[in-house]
Amino acid sequence: MITPAQLRAARALLGIDQRRLAELASLSVPTIQRMEASDGVIRGNVDSLMKLVAALDEAGLELIGDGAMSDGGGRGVRLKAAPSTGPATPDETDGSA
Repeated sequence: MITPAQLRAARALLGIDQRRLAELASLSVPTIQRMEASDGVIRGNVDSLMKLVAALDEAGLELIGDGAMSDGGGRGVRLKAAPSTGPATPDETDGSA
């Protein structure tokens, strides 16, 4: 699901510390610390992991799992692209149809 390295990278991309991530995910700071100290994939109860992943998603991060489409391969984390609105139609630009 998510590795400690991904979690640290996510915090770095967002420019936040463990305390702020704990607030965003409605978790305690010791829980975030334990997650970051895990070996391999983060250990924790399902509810805590879901809160963490949801908070990162809401903050605009995408978790990249093993085997996902990525130029470099492997796990990672990246900022989500801003949603594209597409080209403007004539009635959106000048009011004509």
